[in-house]
Amino acid sequence: MAGKRRTAERAVPRKSAATVFKSIDQVLRKPGSGCGNALQYMEQSNWMLFLRYLDAAEANRRSEAELNDEPYEPLLPKGLAWSDWAWPTKADGSLDTERMLKGDALLLFIQSQLFPGLRALRDSAAIDSPAYRVGAIFSELTCSFTDGYLIREVIDLIQPLVFETEAARHELSVLYEERLQAMGNAGRDGGQYYTPRPLIKVMVRVLAPTLGETIYDGACGSGGFLCEAFEYLQEKTRDGGAEAYDILQHKTFFGCEEKALPYVTAQMNCILHGLRSPNIEKVDTLSKRIADFTDRDRVDIILANPPFGAATSSNVAANFTIKTGETALLFMEHFIAKLKTGGRAAIVIKNTFLSNGDSASVAIRKLLLDTCRLHWVLDLPPKVFAAGVRTVVLFFSKDGPTQAPIHYYQLNLPAGVSLGKTRPLREEDLAEFEALATAAGDPPASPNAWTLDPATLDPETCDLSVRNPNIHEERPPSASECLTRLRDLHAEMDKLLNEGFYL
Repeated sequence: MAGKRRTAERAVPRKSAATVFKSIDQVLRKPGSGCGNALQYMEQSNWMLFLRYLDAAEANRRSEAELNDEPYEPLLPKGLAWSDWAWPTKADGSLDTERMLKGDALLLFIQSQLFPGLRALRDSAAIDSPAYRVGAIFSELTCSFTDGYLIREVIDLIQPLVFETEAARHELSVLYEERLQAMGNAGRDGGQYYTPRPLIKVMVRVLAPTLGETIYDGACGSGGFLCEAFEYLQEKTRDGGAEAYDILQHKTFFGCEEKALPYVTAQMNCILHGLRSPNIEKVDTLSKRIADFTDRDRVDIILANPPFGAATSSNVAANFTIKTGETALLFMEHFIAKLKTGGRAAIVIKNTFLSNGDSASVAIRKLLLDTCRLHWVLDLPPKVFAAGVRTVVLFFSKDGPTQAPIHYYQLNLPAGVSLGKTRPLREEDLAEFEALATAAGDPPASPNAWTLDPATLDPETCDLSVRNPNIHEERPPSASECLTRLRDLHAEMDKLLNEGFYL
């Protein structure tokens, strides 16, 4: 077999990053990679990209230690760094082909030494150290390859990638986002991890975070909200010097993610965007009792798109005051409890949350209106998300109750425009909403916008349904209206029966 396959005998020629990413996916489509879809392509390329990045960043770690007159210790144990096993070099910097692993030897090393050695860092390193983070990441990963020569092909493609400059990382981050979008379009399982970036950018700009505020996403998926908020603040604080840099890198961004693939993807995504050590926990957010939150646990800003339609266990539901198995509703209570007084949030949620008549939905709506000021409800068209679920974005601040008019905006695309894979949501689609939501004073008139006086809400249901008074067309009744009509019909039937009316 070895004679039929060629491995690198000299430095791999430089290709564009876009070409590299396409070539990696082509390799991962071959038998022997253990991959069958875009989600698996992402997972298997992620762990190699991550180790390649760590190797590229090691020179900076060494330089920083020398500048600070501190002892330098490599991040990874000897033999586990990328330059030790994937791309060993001679003294002159050329590839050492004699030490370079390939084929079965490479596969055996990864399975028996590399992954076990990296996972062990979770037990041996300090819990707040970069080494612990590496251990935590690799504790959630597996190598699916059964062919070591395919691994060598991917290594040869990844090696020339440049991570050392901001421009290079920006190029890689753009391409990585494209891969994330492809993962989001891969089907039901992928769509839950990807929120369209134009929507995230607008949500961030409407909330307008400032340096020193803490930003949290308790369902961070691939890390899009943290990345975009970081880029927004980084641009705003470019002249802030070392202190601003330290605040952004270590004291601003926090997240939680339960599932292994998005957890690792979020780490890599943040790194490529320049957030070198994201504070992302691998944990079920809903496992945290909201009654245990203290001021130290609360945050200034929440940006999130919690999972839709999932159910959770009774043990998890016991951590909340409102009893339900619907995770999106539990996340809403979590977010409200997690906000500091005066904090603000932008949350994506199914539009049925506004009108559902079940006791939990009603209770969460009442909690939101009693404890927070609901500023805007952004109603999004179908197919903003790959799954096609109708959603809204709730913009609110924890300085309630809601007494001022609630502003609504219904995103109506031009006639003939339908969202989908070939025509995704764009920032310009949301330009009018952003202008209205960030305007000083009352927003100007628009046929897509209106207000709702909270004093007119039914106190029993707090129905917040989207009903654009500027569009005169027959609309389907809301869930609460249907429930009221059913009750009226049952009352009429009971009356007829009591009066002796029989068919």
